[in-house]
Amino acid sequence: MRPFADHKPLNDAECERLGAFLGKSKKRGAMNLEELDGFFTALICGPELVMSSEYAPHIYGGEPRFETLEEAQDIIGLVMRHWNAIAGTLYAGDVYLPLKLAGEDGIAAGNDWAKGFLRGMGMRREGWKDLMDDEQHGGSLVPILALAHEHDPDPALRPPPITAEKREKLLTHLAAGIVLIYQYFRLIESYS
Repeated sequence: MRPFADHKPLNDAECERLGAFLGKSKKRGAMNLEELDGFFTALICGPELVMSSEYAPHIYGGEPRFETLEEAQDIIGLVMRHWNAIAGTLYAGDVYLPLKLAGEDGIAAGNDWAKGFLRGMGMRREGWKDLMDDEQHGGSLVPILALAHEHDPDPALRPPPITAEKREKLLTHLAAGIVLIYQYFRLIESYS
């Protein structure tokens, strides 16, 4: 049995189409594809269900502006398939590798992904407190917090400078942490 209708990951052309659509709405506050990936990962891992009607405006920077019905069907289909790909991977107990975009310097830093994840956490802030305060499992959030705050204007929130080697370790721990976070909240659900 397949728990998710279509959880085949988006191919490069589909990622480009979705990224281009989101890019057109960037001025209105839309997410880029990397941020969307982190956002969805947090919503899927998180403690409470968030309905698409609640999170969609965060993706598109308000109501999406589709030029045609075909474009609407295509973009919404890609968004939902991307959600299903992440959810299907985690549900199967596999490691989900975050989608990261290379910057102008050619480096896939992961900062936008981590910021997207924090935005997803913000949708159910209270529900995440247990994990944040959990001494045994809370460390799974450390790589996400470090990358999200790497360039924070508040120096108190910025981690020490992240070298290329340190970034690689953070990204590896981030991928492992996603699995732990997902399992943490599913374990709590099973005891409820």
